[in-house]
Amino acid sequence: MSTKRLRVGIVGGGFMGQVHGRSALVSGATVVGAVGSSPARAEAAAAATGAERGFATLDELLAADIDVVHICTPNNTHRDVALKALEAGKHVVCEKPLATSVQDAAGLHAAAVEAGLVGAVPFVYRYHPMVRELRTRIAAGDAGVITSLHGSYLQDWLAGADDQNWRVDDTTGGPSRTFADIGSHWCDLTEFVTGDRIAAISAQLRTVRAQRGGGVDVRTEDLATAQFRTEAGVVGTIVVSQVAAGRKNRLYLEVSGTESSFGFDQEDPDRLWVGRRTASQLLTRDPETLSPPAARVNRLPAGHAQGYQDAFDSFVADSYAAVLGDRPDGLPDFAAGARSARVVDAVLRSAAQDSAWITVDNS
Repeated sequence: MSTKRLRVGIVGGGFMGQVHGRSALVSGATVVGAVGSSPARAEAAAAATGAERGFATLDELLAADIDVVHICTPNNTHRDVALKALEAGKHVVCEKPLATSVQDAAGLHAAAVEAGLVGAVPFVYRYHPMVRELRTRIAAGDAGVITSLHGSYLQDWLAGADDQNWRVDDTTGGPSRTFADIGSHWCDLTEFVTGDRIAAISAQLRTVRAQRGGGVDVRTEDLATAQFRTEAGVVGTIVVSQVAAGRKNRLYLEVSGTESSFGFDQEDPDRLWVGRRTASQLLTRDPETLSPPAARVNRLPAGHAQGYQDAFDSFVADSYAAVLGDRPDGLPDFAAGARSARVVDAVLRSAAQDSAWITVDNS
């Protein structure tokens, strides 16, 4: 594998741009430049992301000597920015959702494949070591027959009547907010650890705050619930909410099996609950006892908390390894982004038909 020091550009200087910038630097890349929301914001975007300089426009950034473009802009811009980057011969790391429609997400996946370029989407919860430990144990048959899957992803950052964000606006964020934003993470994580895909889904959506920010109408969901079944016949349930007071970023997944059950809580990511009829145990992240797939993404000694930014660092490192010719196990690529768009679309169609069961396109 090449040891070339990659040169990257970042589009967007908000919170996610800062996260991407830190991970790029930790991974040894040079952050050549950043683009803000306007030419006047170029230098602010550079300062936020750790870039050497700000670029006034996307075209100027793409004309620079860079290998990879990180897209950290509102959802409705992802398609056009990603296509421009791919057409310019740049590898792409694009925030999720990859696009706001199934057609656009599939088109981006096809464009990356045709160009022979890496496209990655940060479903970064895959990169917690205890998630990899869970995946390894399920693959080894430790759960026995998996009987059910359930969990939730709960936040409270939009619980207040005056809480506002660009994601609330469906023209900017897309037709789904809460499910596309965080439910997508839960579904990707569940399919990743089990190796089984959601085959059909029945969903309900609810908008709790019909207006926000001084009377602006809201057309996207504040919360969603769904029941589903997988290709293997496993049944499951999920609750996602951005108006659950007191919950900051609580993604929880439980896999129930005839021999063992497993529970993972993203707010306590160094531990994995293992339940059995005779006794249960709480496994703690320890590089001395982790399985090889989990140890590969371990970054710190036992007892030193490893969290979200560490998972993001590992994701970006794998993305860059793929750019340099490696094939890292578990890297979420544009195929994963397109897959997520199909699940979100099924949720929206089910809710529009009064919780009808909708088959997910698993082709």
